[in-house]
Amino acid sequence: MRGSTRGTWAAGLAGVALVAGLTGCGGGGSSTDNRAKPCTGGTYAWSGVRRTEKLTALGDPVSFAKRTESYSSHLKPVDHTVYRPTVTGVPAGASAAGVIKALGAHLKVEQPLADPSETERPGHDEYFEVHTGDLKGAYYSWAYIELVDAGFTYTCGSDKPVRGEVRTWATTGSGFLPCAEDPADQATGRTAARETCPHGSRATRNA
Repeated sequence: MRGSTRGTWAAGLAGVALVAGLTGCGGGGSSTDNRAKPCTGGTYAWSGVRRTEKLTALGDPVSFAKRTESYSSHLKPVDHTVYRPTVTGVPAGASAAGVIKALGAHLKVEQPLADPSETERPGHDEYFEVHTGDLKGAYYSWAYIELVDAGFTYTCGSDKPVRGEVRTWATTGSGFLPCAEDPADQATGRTAARETCPHGSRATRNA
């Protein structure tokens, strides 16, 4: 899993912004090669950027009758989805990884967005461990992925603009909370509480 210490992204972020690249353009032919060369160093215009958090795995319901120091659990995937970064409409002279890197620069992410070499299989050998020394009562645990979707237009020199779409993720993470406390800040945590905590638990109120 990628980094797991970050909070929930705000959904619905939208807008269009330009990420400027190099101004040079490799288009045109030569006396020895009349074939057009890919134009490089263009600019990206981003639109419809969406950051969403999705529940990927749940831990079994657990309740401690007396204070317990630590707990570990295997998180089970909620479905069979396997996540892989994808880019449609990759411009000539660019790469899927380069498009994702440009999106990360536009969003000013703290760590790189997942690139095409990465695969996320929720619940695959995924365990959760906690050591607090004072566990008591019912608890719930879950895992999530923070997806990033965006549309783009790539313009380079006199070439016709290229349009495409990106789906990747910023990070993955997990949580572990008592059912006796207020609902989780994250939507995925509130869903996990409804699925796992005893009926009427405080964590499920208005969740």
